[in-house]
Amino acid sequence: MRPPYLLLDVDGVLIPFSDADGTSPATHDRHDVVPTGRSADDPVTVWLSPSHSPLLMDVIRTGLVTPVWCTSWRQDATTLIGPLLGLPSLPYVDLPRPQITTSHPNGYLWKRDHVDAWLGDKPVAWVDDDFTPLDHAWAAERTARGMATFLVQPDPHIGLLAEHLAEVMEWVGRLSVVPASESASAPGAEAA
Repeated sequence: MRPPYLLLDVDGVLIPFSDADGTSPATHDRHDVVPTGRSADDPVTVWLSPSHSPLLMDVIRTGLVTPVWCTSWRQDATTLIGPLLGLPSLPYVDLPRPQITTSHPNGYLWKRDHVDAWLGDKPVAWVDDDFTPLDHAWAAERTARGMATFLVQPDPHIGLLAEHLAEVMEWVGRLSVVPASESASAPGAEAA
């Protein structure tokens, strides 16, 4: 099996939400960024943990997953967030900009239908802080149909922890995955 996708959200995963008193974790550093379409006079403050870089790079270097941003930050995850964490340029799921007032307009995460169409029948480990029971049921149904699907849901006020990535790698270890570097050189290998 080719490496599964590792879909990575940003807000609530790499950028934790502040606590009720407005504080961010002391483990995170402040950065001001200017997302696409925003004026340099009006930057967005983000809080990122330097510990995420080695954790993510250790997983990426295994070649056992294909990392992809899956966030409302879209391309800005690759051009703004990734570089602040020392990550290589990663592809992203080109999510729409829906006119919604909740992240669960149909009782499940708004990204899910777009991700489902984007994935096709590919296996995936998806890290997002905003899944509902309907998303977990979707993952179980996909897995039952032969499309391995694993959801990891960090606490949005804490964000990604080493144990979340350990869970992903443990799940990947139960699949028959050929590292990307080996599958690319195998006879008959095709591009993802």
